[in-house]
Amino acid sequence: MTAGLGVMSPTRTKRVGTIDRPHTHDPRNQTPMITPTREPVGSATPDVTIIGANDSRQNRTREMQLIPEALARAHMRDRLREAEVDRQAVRLVAARRMQRRAERASMRARRALAMAVMH
Repeated sequence: MTAGLGVMSPTRTKRVGTIDRPHTHDPRNQTPMITPTREPVGSATPDVTIIGANDSRQNRTREMQLIPEALARAHMRDRLREAEVDRQAVRLVAARRMQRRAERASMRARRALAMAVMH
């Protein structure tokens, strides 16, 4: 490492930095992270953790995106039910009105018949 005169040689020395304070900030000069080839026993396997989490996240976002549609459908069902109740009320009022009219016509016919029989 040192040349004959006690001066550092031009070859680069391997100085290891920490994660918080790397030896250099240039990513090209940093050593690449080494991924472990085997998981320690008892740790979560990537298949279960990543895929399961992504699936649940995906389902949750899909459900959340469909919430306004479900809400709109529920509102439409309520409005249709209210409209049907209103139509039934209108039909009932009309039926009662026609019944009263028919009763009055029946009373007039009775009176006319009674008058015809009496004379």
